[in-house]
Amino acid sequence: MELVAGCYEQVLFGFAVRPEPAAGGDHEQKWTSVADFTHHAHTASLSAVAVNSRFVVTGSKDETIHIYDMKKKVDHGALVHHNGTITCLKFYGNRHLISGAEDGVICVWDAKKWECLKSIKAHKGHVTFLSIHPSGKLALSVGTDKTLRTWNLVEGRSAFIKNIKQNAHIVEWSPRGEKYVVVMLNKIDIYQLDTASVSGTITNEKRISSVTFLSESVLAVAGDEEVVRFFDCDSLMCLCEFKAHDNRIKDMFSFEIPEHHVIVTASSDGFVKMWKLKQNKKVPPSLLCEVKTNARLTCLGVWLDRVKDTKESLPPAAEPSPVSKEESKIKKEAGNVVQEEERQSKANTKKCGITDDSNKPTKGNSLVSTKKRKMVEMLEKKKKKKKI
Repeated sequence: MELVAGCYEQVLFGFAVRPEPAAGGDHEQKWTSVADFTHHAHTASLSAVAVNSRFVVTGSKDETIHIYDMKKKVDHGALVHHNGTITCLKFYGNRHLISGAEDGVICVWDAKKWECLKSIKAHKGHVTFLSIHPSGKLALSVGTDKTLRTWNLVEGRSAFIKNIKQNAHIVEWSPRGEKYVVVMLNKIDIYQLDTASVSGTITNEKRISSVTFLSESVLAVAGDEEVVRFFDCDSLMCLCEFKAHDNRIKDMFSFEIPEHHVIVTASSDGFVKMWKLKQNKKVPPSLLCEVKTNARLTCLGVWLDRVKDTKESLPPAAEPSPVSKEESKIKKEAGNVVQEEERQSKANTKKCGITDDSNKPTKGNSLVSTKKRKMVEMLEKKKKKKKI
């Protein structure tokens, strides 16, 4: 298992973690961490990270997505389609990656050939966050145009648009996909899929930076403070809170392995911490291990060395009535604020080829080597200096 974290200092850190044999009479098992790699491929701060069973991908303010091969521990190249800071990256299984950026574009990538299968102008402003339904058939996105958008991933088109009162910066499906949350500043609206309407609102003390579902009904919430809180999505009550860091928490990730349900937190204090959740979520978790990076962390992922991901790929377009059930549920919203989009978003469906022979990694192309990209950037800077 490996904890991976990106930072303002343009570096991706990798720390291998493993359980230590429990000492005699010690009921709490401790874990040890070993620094495994640092990957310095970007030319600006890292803004997003995603992990599948083979690769870690990172997004940055330098407008590129870099791919790191976790099996070989080598750089695997860069994707250069976006024209803006990469704001969100989500894998679905091992075959597809979805990216969103400040250019308002959402891209669907083939994560085997690393080519852009679909490029959609998704929001009039920035894409701030996206989340894929557990079925792989739907995605939700939010942006700076005060909209929540539903995407039919099977057909690669917009399904519905809902106007919301404020710009949201996080959207997240629950593990079973029966509900989803939309985060605006320090407020969390909880939507039920069967009614597609808000069933309740949770208010946090400070602006929220990250949420992660611990179960279908329990949500972990962190923000511009040192504390993590667990909320019940049905009663809207805070089940417990605990001090996790000495500075604001930037990202969280939760997962289950045999005998452990784990939550990982990353903070501006430079620490990544791994916590063991108790069965009773009213009891704060216990610390399994921590690593100090001496960097200002921004994003977090966990690479689990699993043989095969059960969610291999997005459902094929050939499937009959692919998303009818989920789509129709979302469409039933009271007040009918959700409109079916009349025209398809200007979907740029050009396929992005792998560039090994072109001289310049243009934005329309797909996989380019890091050395080539950095060399081109240096040449461009020299040309600008000559002109001056």
